[in-house]
This record gives sequence, structure tokens and C-alpha cells, in this order.
Amino acid sequence: RTHARWLLPAAVLARQPKLPVGREEEEAYVCGTGRGAAFLLLSCRKMWWTLPLLAALKVQLDTRLFGQHLAKDVVLKAVMGFSSNPSPKKPLTLSLHGWAGTGKNFLSQILAEHVHRAGLRSKFVHLFLATLHFPYHDQIKHYKEQLQNWIRGNVSACPHSVFIFDEMDKMHPGLIDAIKPFLDYYEQVDGVSYRKAIFIFLSNAGGDIINKAVLDFWTSGKHREEIQLKDLEPMLSVGVYNNKNSGLWHSSLVDRNLIDYFVPFLPLEHKHVKMCVRAEMMARGYAVDEKVVQAVADEMTFFPKEQKIYSDKGCKTVQAKLDIHEDAMTRDLKAEG
Repeated sequence: RTHARWLLPAAVLARQPKLPVGREEEEAYVCGTGRGAAFLLLSCRKMWWTLPLLAALKVQLDTRLFGQHLAKDVVLKAVMGFSSNPSPKKPLTLSLHGWAGTGKNFLSQILAEHVHRAGLRSKFVHLFLATLHFPYHDQIKHYKEQLQNWIRGNVSACPHSVFIFDEMDKMHPGLIDAIKPFLDYYEQVDGVSYRKAIFIFLSNAGGDIINKAVLDFWTSGKHREEIQLKDLEPMLSVGVYNNKNSGLWHSSLVDRNLIDYFVPFLPLEHKHVKMCVRAEMMARGYAVDEKVVQAVADEMTFFPKEQKIYSDKGCKTVQAKLDIHEDAMTRDLKAEG
């Protein structure tokens, strides 16, 4: 018996795991180069749930995710609570919401890397894109069957599997309810336990609600860091439940309280965009040039129209805009050499 195969392009199918159901497989990583290279075999069972690695997750979130004190705090506490429980009652289920470029994909990538070292390249981490994997409205019944078979097969192979659903706001209403049995408080479903898996939903839906609430805080003279989860989560969960374009419209996942946390991603300010630019410059091996940082930030667009406080694309276009300044940075680097 093998995993269900998706009706996907060959390039996508090529990276999908082809594991036999019912046993835990190992992943191989090469350590070193040349004749000294060694293969490190990591079983799905050898999880990262140790205090030093949880501390490493916190460091990664603190140093790589900018302007998202709520998301970092909520996700870290959720993961620590889930990992410290030897017998969780249900899978960990997170729904990340906010405008594009605020860090939802980045956070899910960091989390995946700390669960399975290869991150999104791991055979135990599964990324679904609504527009790629579920493009046709008239195929919903078929997609539901595929999705159930895929999750069932991969959790059978690795109980600690991670499933990331991106573009939830583009997913057909009702489709995600197909996985409801796997997220519920069942010890097993058809002989398979899903309680150690992690499900992450990413969506732009609810971004307007979050942005308005953050702007109201600013207008009232409060600091951004004073915003708490209780200020946003109730209105966010109601908002996406009643939004036909959220992927969770009238969803049983919300009705049954199967989503553990609705995690808001706040709009990014000028200072956060500059942090993104500096991080990208260092990642490319350049010394941080504050003139370039300011130039890139100045090329971004901000809202509201009068105050221009928040980036309307977050940090999403930082890499592309930094490319324009690449020649100047390369000349500076050569001059220094």
C-alpha cells in the first residue's frame, strides 16, 4: 500500500515523499565534504523537543522575525506546551493571519526547520498551495479524498508530520473541512493517531481586521507592544469564520474549536522594513550601508495615506528592491577588498 499520488506537475510530484504506510522512515543528511563526508540518519522519531533546541527556536524567532511580538510569543508558548506533553489530546493546529510580507511563511519555515532539520525539503513536511494543489472548483470531492489519503498515509509513516496549508484565503469553501477528523480529539482514526502532528494554516484573510485594530491602538497613543492576543484573537476568529474568502467560512474547524490559536501578524512599520533590509544585506554578504537601507525603505509604499505608518507589502518586496542597489554594493565590497 502506498501514498496517494496527486494529479500534479511532474516537478511537484518529484519532491513528494513516496513512503510505505505504517513505518517510520529515516532522512539522510550529508555532514562534511569529499572523502570525509558522513551521512547522518535522522529518524522521524528523533524529535527536537529538548530545552536547548526550544531555546534555539526562540533565538531564531527573535533574530529573524521582525515586528511580530504577538506571533513569536504565541507560537513559542504553543510549541513548548505541545512538546512538553507526552500524550497530547489532539494535533497542534495554528492559523496564521495577516497581510502579505508580514512573516507568516517565514515563521512556518522556521518552525518546520526546528521540527525536521531539512525544513520544507524534509519528506516529513508537506506544503500545500491552494492555487496549485486545489485549482478547480468542480474537483472538490476529488481533492477531499486526495487530501485525506495523503495525510493518513504520511502520518502513518511519521506521527510527527507537519502540514502547511498556504493561500487559505484562495481555498474553496468547505474543502479544508475534509481534514476535520484528523484535528479532533480522537485517540485514533481508522487505526492511526494524529495527535503528534502539526497543522499550520496561512492566510491573508483577517488582515484588514488586524490592521484596523493596530491603527486604533496607534491613534489612541498606545504602544504596539501593548497589544495582546486577547485584543485580536476573538474578532479575528469571528471575522474569518464569516468571510467567504477565508477558506474557513462556516468551517467545522472553527465551530468545534479545533484551531488552537488564531495568530495575528501585525502590519510592519518603517523600522521593521529597515530591519528586513539590513538582514537581507548581511545574508548577501554585504556590510550594512544605512544609506542603502534608507533608500530601499523610501521606495516602499505605506498606509494610511496621510500618516504613512505601515508598509502595505510588509517586507515582501525588499529583496527585489535591494537588487536595484546590488551593483553599488558590489563596487563598495570590491573597493574594501
